[in-house]
Amino acid sequence: MELKDTLNLPDTDFPMRGNLVKREPSRLEHWRNMGLYEKIQAKNANGPAFILHDGPPFTNGDVHIGTALNKILKDSILRYKSMQGFRAPYVPGWDCHGLPIEFKVTKDLREKGKDLPPHQLREACADFSASYIETQRSQFQRLGVLADWAEEYKTMKPEYEATILRTFASFVEQGLVYRSKKPVYWSIPCETALAEAEVEYQDHVSPSIWVRFEISGHQFLHIEDPLYIVIWTTTPWTLPANLAVAVHPDLEYVEVQHNGATYLVVQQLAESFIQSCSLEGATLGKTHAGRELESLQANHPFIDRKSSVVLADYVTTESGTGCVHIAPGHGLDDYHTGLKYNLDIYCPLDDQGCYVDDGQVPAELIGVSVLETKGKCPANSAVLSILKEKGALLAVKKYEHSYPHCWRSKTPVVFRAMDQWFVSLDAHHMREKVLKQIDQVKWTPDAGIKRIRSAVETRPDWCISRQRSWGVPIPVFYDEDKNPLLDADVIRSLADKVAQSGTNIWFEQSAKDLLQDVNLPAEFDGKKLTKGGDTLDVWIDSGCSHRAVLQQNEKLSWPADLYLEGSDQHRGWFQSSIWTAVIADGSAPYKNVVTHGFIVDEKGEKISKSKGAMSSDGWVKKYGADIMRLWVASQDYRGDIRLSENHFKLISNVYRGVRNTLMYQLGNLAGFDPEKNAVNPADLTPIDQWALMQTAAFAGRVTTAMEAYEFHRAYQEIDRFVGVTLSRIYHAILKDRLYTYAPSWKERTSSQTAIYTIFRALVRIIAPVLTFTADEAWSFHTGGGELADDSIHLQPWPKTSDFTYDPQIAADIDALINFREERVNLPLEKLREEKIIGANLEAKVLIMAKEEEPLFKLLKKYANDLPELFIVSQVTVDAKAEGEVEVSAAHADGERCPRSWRWVPKLVSAGDFGEVSPRDHDALKALNLI
Repeated sequence: MELKDTLNLPDTDFPMRGNLVKREPSRLEHWRNMGLYEKIQAKNANGPAFILHDGPPFTNGDVHIGTALNKILKDSILRYKSMQGFRAPYVPGWDCHGLPIEFKVTKDLREKGKDLPPHQLREACADFSASYIETQRSQFQRLGVLADWAEEYKTMKPEYEATILRTFASFVEQGLVYRSKKPVYWSIPCETALAEAEVEYQDHVSPSIWVRFEISGHQFLHIEDPLYIVIWTTTPWTLPANLAVAVHPDLEYVEVQHNGATYLVVQQLAESFIQSCSLEGATLGKTHAGRELESLQANHPFIDRKSSVVLADYVTTESGTGCVHIAPGHGLDDYHTGLKYNLDIYCPLDDQGCYVDDGQVPAELIGVSVLETKGKCPANSAVLSILKEKGALLAVKKYEHSYPHCWRSKTPVVFRAMDQWFVSLDAHHMREKVLKQIDQVKWTPDAGIKRIRSAVETRPDWCISRQRSWGVPIPVFYDEDKNPLLDADVIRSLADKVAQSGTNIWFEQSAKDLLQDVNLPAEFDGKKLTKGGDTLDVWIDSGCSHRAVLQQNEKLSWPADLYLEGSDQHRGWFQSSIWTAVIADGSAPYKNVVTHGFIVDEKGEKISKSKGAMSSDGWVKKYGADIMRLWVASQDYRGDIRLSENHFKLISNVYRGVRNTLMYQLGNLAGFDPEKNAVNPADLTPIDQWALMQTAAFAGRVTTAMEAYEFHRAYQEIDRFVGVTLSRIYHAILKDRLYTYAPSWKERTSSQTAIYTIFRALVRIIAPVLTFTADEAWSFHTGGGELADDSIHLQPWPKTSDFTYDPQIAADIDALINFREERVNLPLEKLREEKIIGANLEAKVLIMAKEEEPLFKLLKKYANDLPELFIVSQVTVDAKAEGEVEVSAAHADGERCPRSWRWVPKLVSAGDFGEVSPRDHDALKALNLI
């Protein structure tokens, strides 16, 4: 037998070798076969409830890596809560209706030359949504997400659609729903109104123009020259709808004289105006308060109508001329000014964004599109040509600013006035009620409450009508005089029918059939009625999920303990949910809200599928789910999260460290039976006492981080504990005793006892994040082979009380290890640099200190343990009369043992094995080898 064969080297027969991409699917199948989710729920059936309500992703493509991050965070939280004993069911959901799906389906159909009627288009949309539900479900499961997939909710299910209508009935019953012609965000390619949450702001370059409006009838100003008021705008295409020019009542407007003409602009911007419009030699004249200019009549620059000068407090001096072009049909401020001055809410555009022939629009503009593509807007160009021809254009410059774009078509939106349905957010103090409920919720991070309050405080009335087919219809009927029938009781009766047959009945049946057996208000009874053609904003769909799911699934409860989504949902799902909840139920649907940032690339730019970003499935196929989950845990998700190959490579290295640590511990537990071999806690060696103290503190810190949903802190604790506390310190110290001591010696079984306890804690602590690896390690640990039914995910979370140790001994060893790190390692490193030693075991350490020093007493107390703690062959501690502590190192004395590599004064004979140290001789003898 070779001498090396007498060592207790770790057992490496078990196949914990990585290969996550290939090995994880078999564990997923095992979990499904054993009903792991159901077992977890059964185990905690009598525990306190923790309800995390899932925000439904759109079913219009593969799972984006940002959605994967979201689902992994949720799954990690729920696994942790389950290990804490909470009954934490997870019902996932899917957002099936709306523009993203209809837009994609319609586009595909048009490419095939098909144009389907609404009911057939809806069928195609439903099939499209269902296909991606299957895809996304599979991709979520591949990430290791455990859920009640049998109970998953879909916004296109009849029961869910009925809840949407019943919620809408509450809006109607409280008098919050009204119809009005006012400007809304309009997507030209999608031909529909958009909600605020469906608009994203992008950097944009617009033409900024200075246009003069000639004023007539201005004798009271005592100006003899032709007089013009100058507006500045970045949307030339809106000028055909101009009906007024607004000035601020309290600002001073100055006369700018140039080449026989006088221009009125705000005084603060006069010099900027002169420079921008190249009015060399211009002079400034008298000033006039804005309120003095009210009711002046300006001539539209190219249409035969007047534009009155009106007053508005929102006029600023930040840019332009302080004179604002007012088109009530193309802007919300303009709209309110139009109402104040009884102006027409005029909008000469059709659904495709083209000027219509209404008798006012110039002939050369009729049919011209205001849609901007590739930075060019035909309408802008046409309007500029007319202005130049009329001599009204003073200057044109490029202007970079943030401008709203359609989230689906990625094109600039237009503000377009048309008849739409709205929810009044201020009626019955509803906005105040929502803000009060917001204050009752805990928002993480803290800035979340400011974001949601700001979004709610500044939000205009909710435009809820969409000119689409794939959605829940607005259940309104019109009589022959176009009077709308919108009645809460009628809506509830229709909801009962929808619960049985789905909203397709709206598109398949006549108004008469729909209203059969429905009691109508007296004023509509007997009238011929027709159906409305609009659908509800899909944010009402998802915003009703708390009512359709939490209130109707007996496994769940309302309100939810937690909502967790991206930070953009302050304008989206968080907001639509709290509006529907407060209106229908009187309080918020959630107790806690946690938000995460966006996934961005190395340049800080948002990653999106439309820009060719790899789906979550692509990353999983490349690295495996556990590395992806560890990457998610490593990020402080409260801000934006950078993604790159380098990040994943770094995380892969950390993962290997964790996996190797588990393998090391499992290997050294081979043959250890805790029932027979475990050492009593009081009898553990000092280094093992220290390790248990460190593990208890580690478990406490991770628990605190997990309770706060701060996974990046938990990740940092795991990385530090595995990489430093265990690998660099504890495991390194133990190698000598684990590898060379006789299996029955107390020091070795003491360390195995500690490792057993530490392993069982560590593997449970990493389980919510490294779900596959932890379960695999646990399976081998419990003797179940690679796939055991006693899953780690059925185990309880470790508590600090699980660890028993002597606090004083552990503290002493902690002080000695700190002394090693701060004072001993430096001279050892110097010896290695000078090539005097190769490994630390070739060295001896000499320490001198005053006898009365606490450190001296501590070193003497543990003198026999110091060589092991310092991982050297010899340590000498001597007293000195005075001065600071001295630490030096030199090559060890004596001879090197070929078995343990330790240097000892003298080797002894070990028979056929040659000469070894006395301790190794005793170990061989205990093994009955000599």
